[in-house]
Amino acid sequence: MRVALPQWAGTLAVKAAAFIVVMCCALAALLGVLVHVSVTDQTVAQARDQALDRLAEATAAYQAGDSMARGAGVDPAGLPEPLRALAVTGDRGTMVATYRGRPTMWAAGPADGDRALAVEVDYSQQTRTIAGLDSSILWSSALAITATLLVGAFAVTRVSRRLHGTARVARRISAGDLDARVNDPRTKDVTRPQDEVAAVAAALDSMASSLQSKLQSEQRFTADVAHELRTPLTGLHAAAELLPPGRPTELVRDRVAALRTLTEDLLEISRLDTGRERLDLDTEELGALARRVVRGAATDTEVRVVQDTRVETDRRRLERVLGNLVANAHKHGRAPVVLTVDGPVVTVRDHGDGYPDYLVEHGPQRFRTEGGATGHGLGLTIALGQAEVLGARLAFANTLDGGAVATLTLP
Repeated sequence: MRVALPQWAGTLAVKAAAFIVVMCCALAALLGVLVHVSVTDQTVAQARDQALDRLAEATAAYQAGDSMARGAGVDPAGLPEPLRALAVTGDRGTMVATYRGRPTMWAAGPADGDRALAVEVDYSQQTRTIAGLDSSILWSSALAITATLLVGAFAVTRVSRRLHGTARVARRISAGDLDARVNDPRTKDVTRPQDEVAAVAAALDSMASSLQSKLQSEQRFTADVAHELRTPLTGLHAAAELLPPGRPTELVRDRVAALRTLTEDLLEISRLDTGRERLDLDTEELGALARRVVRGAATDTEVRVVQDTRVETDRRRLERVLGNLVANAHKHGRAPVVLTVDGPVVTVRDHGDGYPDYLVEHGPQRFRTEGGATGHGLGLTIALGQAEVLGARLAFANTLDGGAVATLTLP
């Protein structure tokens, strides 16, 4: 079972800080242990040599029958039992033990019989030296870790700040702002070393420029085609009106009308793509506007007003959005179709098979339909574009009990 970590634990700065702390602690611990062991061994060796020298002097005095120096004696009271047992067997040795409340270095050797000759050397100064060394190691390690962490955090923060800036630009591009660029200064100065973040920024800027160029070419092509089609379609429409009555004439007029509608939709999309549309604001009662849209659509659509409200909006554009949603519900869904007004939120729901998965996930796409549906995918594209001009949010979803629902949230 994996433990759920907090969101901040996944940031680059936190990971770098944790790595720096772990590596510094490991390095400080290794160096501290090496220094501690080396100094301790040296200190103990000096104390041992001193104790053995005093033991040799005490042994010579004992064998000569002279009085021994202070701290030397046969089987003294504080002599550790393991060291006494070693001396009784005829060997010499040293051992550190606590005697009279202070650290003491003992040295012992054989005397006559089953007795041991031992000397004691005060080991307090050496113990304090080792303790002071350990304390210095800890403080210097903590200081070094802190300094390294601050320097590392500063360096990583600069990198993470650049990455966050690149991510913000990428999100702006994905939201439709193709003018957004990272403009990392390192990518403009070839004399400066190019790191990986600069390479990512340069690639993102290049991708955005290429995408913007292709999209603008597509928009110009759509607008040019629509404009070029208007003149021959106008003549074709006039010519169709002069045809004699009959079934073939009705078919021609119907196809010409469909082609004119498609051309007008393309022109409207091209205007929306330019992002230069301006609002003609007025205060409208939302319930009355919804009923007017349904009457104009001449469809069997139920209007439910849960909570009416007045909104400041562009009436023509809002009617266009609602009209396209209602028309799409009747064309691609099934009855009953219900338009609900609940404050500034308007929903249009049908009881058909629902929206395609791609539309729910990514929004409407022009000239794309699935599941055997007919049309060009322009109605919902226009509705979404007009909603953005209004500053409204248009979302598409499928209900659990079947059917598609479009939710328009006005500002």
